[in-house]
Amino acid sequence: MFRVEGGAPLDCAVWKLFHPRFPLESIALFNPFKRRTFLQAVVAVAATTTFGCSDDDTTEPSDGSPYFPQSLASGDPRPDSVVLWVRVEDMARAGDDLPLRLEVSTAEDFKTRVLDKTDLTARAEHDHAVKVKVTGLSARTTYYYRFSYEKDGQRHTTRVGRTRTAPAAGDDVPVKFVFASCQDFIGRYYNAWQRLLQLDADLDFVVFLGDYVYETTGDTSFQSDGGGRAVRFSAPEEALPQGSGVTAFLAANSLSNYRDLYKNVRTDRQLQAVHERYPFIITWDDHEFSDDCWQDVATYEDGKRDETQRDRKLNAEQAFLEYIPLDTVQSPEGAIDVAQEPRFPNSRIYRDFEYGRHLKLLVTDYRSYRPDHLIPEDAYPGGVVLDQTLLGAALQGQPEAVKQTFQTDTFAYVNIDDAAYAAQKQVLQGVYVSQAKAAGLSAAEAAEKAGKWVAGPVALYYVNQVLAAVNKGLVIPPADKPRGLAYAHMGKAALFNIQGSRYVVVKDTFDLFAAVKYQLSAGKSEDVFGKDQEAWFQQTLTTAQNTWKMVVSSTSLSALIWDFRQQADISDPTLRQRFYFSVDQWDGFPTKKKVMLNTLKAQGVQNTLFISGDIHASFASVEEGVPTLTAPGITSGSIKSLASLALIGAGYATGAPVYQHAVTEMEKTLMASNPGLRFADADSHGFVMVEVKADETLATFHLIPAAEVAKDYSKRADGELEAKFTTHTFRVKNSDIQPA
Repeated sequence: MFRVEGGAPLDCAVWKLFHPRFPLESIALFNPFKRRTFLQAVVAVAATTTFGCSDDDTTEPSDGSPYFPQSLASGDPRPDSVVLWVRVEDMARAGDDLPLRLEVSTAEDFKTRVLDKTDLTARAEHDHAVKVKVTGLSARTTYYYRFSYEKDGQRHTTRVGRTRTAPAAGDDVPVKFVFASCQDFIGRYYNAWQRLLQLDADLDFVVFLGDYVYETTGDTSFQSDGGGRAVRFSAPEEALPQGSGVTAFLAANSLSNYRDLYKNVRTDRQLQAVHERYPFIITWDDHEFSDDCWQDVATYEDGKRDETQRDRKLNAEQAFLEYIPLDTVQSPEGAIDVAQEPRFPNSRIYRDFEYGRHLKLLVTDYRSYRPDHLIPEDAYPGGVVLDQTLLGAALQGQPEAVKQTFQTDTFAYVNIDDAAYAAQKQVLQGVYVSQAKAAGLSAAEAAEKAGKWVAGPVALYYVNQVLAAVNKGLVIPPADKPRGLAYAHMGKAALFNIQGSRYVVVKDTFDLFAAVKYQLSAGKSEDVFGKDQEAWFQQTLTTAQNTWKMVVSSTSLSALIWDFRQQADISDPTLRQRFYFSVDQWDGFPTKKKVMLNTLKAQGVQNTLFISGDIHASFASVEEGVPTLTAPGITSGSIKSLASLALIGAGYATGAPVYQHAVTEMEKTLMASNPGLRFADADSHGFVMVEVKADETLATFHLIPAAEVAKDYSKRADGELEAKFTTHTFRVKNSDIQPA
């Protein structure tokens, strides 16, 4: 419908009467505009509006109205349904609910429609974002869809989106999809998404494994700010200040902050185009809430203070549910009421999908129910976690050489609360308080933590170094003392630190500690999934009749180990050990990982394959006889670059042997340290394309050097980006992964 200034609206029939017979000069007589002003108005409207003025009320293709700045998207495709998403933005009506129309068709020109829903409302309370579940669809069918918003008689339309439903249960058809993760926006460009668009692959869906957004505005420890790619909060006063001086940045905290993250990321034209072309199946990881989080607890303070942040977690979840096209509660047809979707601690985004005879896809949630990291960031390095009795029991059945290792003076400990050690305890607590205050704690906070941690059994390996630095006369002889395992033996060397707690942990002692804690807690210490998700996981996997059972995990199952035991050029004996690079992923729950994978084998579950992300690197490995694939980040800093920053920050020069083995030759070291690894690329971005067949699965890594991420290839010739990519294809068959 078209309305001239000051007059009644002209419907399509009236316009058709005028249009072929009268020039614009004549039409201009019907309104007070001058001809030039009228022409300018027509040009402006034509650039942003599609008119519904054909005989069958179809509209011509549109490049999308500015009223839809994030374009549109689809997700959670099933044989008979799909979720469609859009957000409308009208700054003149920011506080109003806005009317929307949705059209769905099997034809791109919309001459026939399977749905024409005119009663949708984009509610201000949900940032005018709308999710609509469309049901009654045909299996494995391509559908086109668009939303429109009418204002002052003018219809403003999105671009046309395309989606596809899943094949029907039992259909003997191959399935093709892509999985990817980690798309940091700041200072980076989505060249990997652009390459996927260039390939024009006939995909059934895209799996996104988490870190769809990053909650910080420029954390210099892993983010760069440049090239106009920045995130700025509309309400910065509501955010959490982090860092100081030149390293200061903000972390999302309020609902407005979290919404801004999605709004910024979804302005990228490459990401928009991928969403317009393929349905997505999405889970979250940590950065949708907070880095290295667990449940509703953040880790910015590294244990200095309690970071339980319930309101912040709920804000993060609401923004995710508003902006991501997923259905968490198996909604009926129509608009999904985000307000009714469960939130923490009752969140439920784990769900499963069936794609014909050959694929059952299980999407898990690694973050919402898992316990804290096994080594607290504020743990006192000298604190003993396995005393002589527990250590002795844990070593039963171990080789004699291993038992003898734990009998050395390195593992001697004393009870620092004994009256004989009163002087030593006073010194140790004083040093703790001093270090805690230097880390930013108040005197009262430091004293409270010192009282908690510098007590009971403490390892002489650590405390004697502290005592010697203050007064060598206070050093306690280790002879005839009991033997036990302390945090220091697992790599914890300082207070309030991620090293030795979440990253770079001594593997062998950590595994021993984890196994004992798992047994003592009846598995609670590594209860990753929680009771309900665990039951769903077991039942779904064991009852699925599909050829392939693929598990989506936001974090990697590939064991990432640095084995320096045989590196003769590393002279420091404390470094000549095996280390886990990260225990924020499944390496941090080694007992649960082993139990889970071996249980699947014992239950006879065939053709299980885990797909994962998070770690910003590409891996193919077989863990406990189960194949697993890990996708690199779309843009996020590669694991090699992050490891480089960590080692340089720890004081190692780039020419040091440790740096050479851990960073320069990272792939070689990881492959040698984990016999199950079949492929490793630690310094590339990209995605993995998977072809599921009746007798095998093919997985192709599409990779671009991480150094290219700061270049915007959308402004370059098409061939330039293609030339930067390499591919590596692997065949998954008979519980193994091999190059194809």
